[in-house]
Formats: sequence, C-alpha cells, structure tokens
Amino acid sequence: MVEYKEQVYNIAGISVYVNAFGETLIKRGLKYLSDCEPPYDIVIDVPISFIEKKQKENPHLSLSDCEYIWTGSKFYRTLLDFDAFMLHASAVVYNDTAYLFSAPCGTGKSTHTSLWQEYFGKDNAYILNDDKPAILYRDGGFYAAGTPWSGKTDQNENRTAALGAITFLSRSGKNYIEKINGAEALALILNQTLRPSDSENMDKLLTLLDKLSESVPLFKAGVDMSEDAVRTTFNAMSRAIGLE
Repeated sequence: MVEYKEQVYNIAGISVYVNAFGETLIKRGLKYLSDCEPPYDIVIDVPISFIEKKQKENPHLSLSDCEYIWTGSKFYRTLLDFDAFMLHASAVVYNDTAYLFSAPCGTGKSTHTSLWQEYFGKDNAYILNDDKPAILYRDGGFYAAGTPWSGKTDQNENRTAALGAITFLSRSGKNYIEKINGAEALALILNQTLRPSDSENMDKLLTLLDKLSESVPLFKAGVDMSEDAVRTTFNAMSRAIGLE
C-alpha cells in the first residue's frame, strides 16, 4: 500500500494542492512548498487505481514516474483557468528575460539552452524549466514560470521571468533564424502544447495564443550544437525585443 503525503505548492502565484506518494514529485516539489491556506486554486488528487493502470500500460515507467507525469498533465490542463498554458520547451533566463526553445523530443532544445549557459556563464544564465515551462498572461504581458514538472531532468526553478521570445528549433548544418507569424506560428505552438478536447477551453487557449503572437516575437531556427548557434539565436531574439 502506498503512503500519501499532502503537498501544497505555490507556482507562479497559483496555490496547488497535491496528494502525492511518489518520490519523484515529492523531491522535485521541494522548491515550491508553500504554507498557503485553503481554498487552493488547483487541487490534484489522482487516484492510485488510475496511476496503476497507466503503469501497466507503460511498464518501462515506475508508479512514481507515472504519478509525476499525470499530476503534471492535470496541472497544465487546469492552467487555462488562470490565463496560462504549457509549452513543451526548454526555457533559459538571461538578464531577467526568458528565452524559450521549443522542439519535438530529441531535437536538441536542452542541449541548445545548456550552450547558452556555457556561453554566458551559469552565474548569468539559468534554466527556468527544461521541458514544460508555464506561460502566464499577467497585467497585459507574458511571463514564463518554472514548475516541478520538468521532464526527464530536475532542471527547474521556482521563479518567474518576463517572456522575451520563443524559437522553434530544428537541426541544421547551417545556423539560421527567421521570424514567423500567423498560421505557421499557431501550428507550431499547438503541436507543442496540450490541446483541450472541449470547445470552451480551446477558445481560451486560442485567445491566449492570439495575444501571445501580438506581443511576443516568434521565430523558427535551424541550429547545430555550437557557440555560433547561441550567437545566432540570441542576437535575433534580443534584437526583436529591444535588448540588443
């Protein structure tokens, strides 16, 4: 029998109650522990029967890993109620500005952000979330926030930073970056986020994405894994937000 432990987190100003048993979530959630009092903004209580079912369907995962994945899914699906959504991306913060790099698994987005840390120094650039940062719309602007759910790695910080720009990466033998907008940008974002199955929440998401495309520069880039790739993406993204 598993032993549950009540966890209360503060994630980007959102109070989150989680009834958890797995060491993966409990360990990664330590940075977010809060003394917030009920009522909580989000309540996550995934039944053990559901977790056991998912573990049988995914025998390469432990019960703890399954709990971690599906509690994260519940959190991210509920974010739309708070003018926020998840993007499958690695988020690096430099000079208090978050730069997000999104791509399918295995493309190299985490490698690219680690190169930013090498280029600028780990004292100057940190990983906000290496897999699923939350994107928040607050006071007329967009911000990126760390969460305990950061994919295979434990690279996340309980911090929030102004969202500077988003780039969708692909591997290339030549480094290039170009601005995108309209239908192309929307399709790329929808491919890297959780798409609601109901029309009401889909409308919420599309409304947020319309605001995002109007205020946050969006790019696509081809990169190799080199220092020049960092210069290519940083120069274009920082120039677009007036931080050149």
